[in-house]
Amino acid sequence: MNSLFKKGWFTAIFVLLLVLIDQVIKVVVKTNMLPGESITVFNDWFRITFIENNGMALGIQWGEYIGKILLTSFRLILIGVLIWYIWKRLLRNGAPTGVVVGMALILVGAVGNAIDCIFYEMIFGSVDPVTGVVLHRPFLGKVVDMFYFPIIETENFTFFQYIFNFADACISCSVVYLLLFQRKFFSGSK
Repeated sequence: MNSLFKKGWFTAIFVLLLVLIDQVIKVVVKTNMLPGESITVFNDWFRITFIENNGMALGIQWGEYIGKILLTSFRLILIGVLIWYIWKRLLRNGAPTGVVVGMALILVGAVGNAIDCIFYEMIFGSVDPVTGVVLHRPFLGKVVDMFYFPIIETENFTFFQYIFNFADACISCSVVYLLLFQRKFFSGSK
């Protein structure tokens, strides 16, 4: 049980540390840049470009107010399921460390983006486009995205035009890692 306790604490600290990194990056970008502003970091293939994403991956959204509430609620349910799965199914059953870390990275991404949605409009506010009133509502914040890697960019075409954040990167890297290196664990093969 002592080993389980140590692994549980390590996992929790790992998740909290990465969520903190995600939030620090987002707050620095949100408080120091204007939406649409871009800073070239390395030549033209890596830029910090500040956008706010009202939906989910790739900017997909459905519905205005109700859709946003449902999406944020789904994220919260997903966070609960991930915490339960990591604790009850992985840590308690002695899953390989790589599997636990991979699932923890998905949890980091879900928590990081949920924080934006739940709190950012309450903290930073948003302007109602019709009335011009500054609104401070929970569950309606936008996710802050900033990493832009236009690998090939011409006048008419950009390869990899997506702008993402640290939380998104945690999810993407984890999914690729789990598919490439931990597939046997999830398929039940040894």
